[in-house]
Amino acid sequence: MGLFSSKKSENPDAQAPGTVTLGDQHYTVSQVVDVLGDSCPRPQLMTKKALSKAAAGAVIEVKVDNPTSMEAIPTMMPELNGSHLGTIKAERYWRVFVRKN
Repeated sequence: MGLFSSKKSENPDAQAPGTVTLGDQHYTVSQVVDVLGDSCPRPQLMTKKALSKAAAGAVIEVKVDNPTSMEAIPTMMPELNGSHLGTIKAERYWRVFVRKN
């Protein structure tokens, strides 16, 4: 099964959150937004929705394989009352970490 043909849950945060180390900081991920296979603007909209529902200080991981969305998510953080913590390149996608201010 290819990356774009896999069936995923309609609930984008159904995956188990964990922890991540970015630089010398350790963060606990409170929510995972899986938008693999989605194109603009859905990844940005799902990130915005997750941030709007998150508590202050919550860390959200966005799994995205669309290069345009991967670049757009960090730049939209100031207008969403969020911060971009970092991006990690996985084998076939990016893991973008954001935090609600």
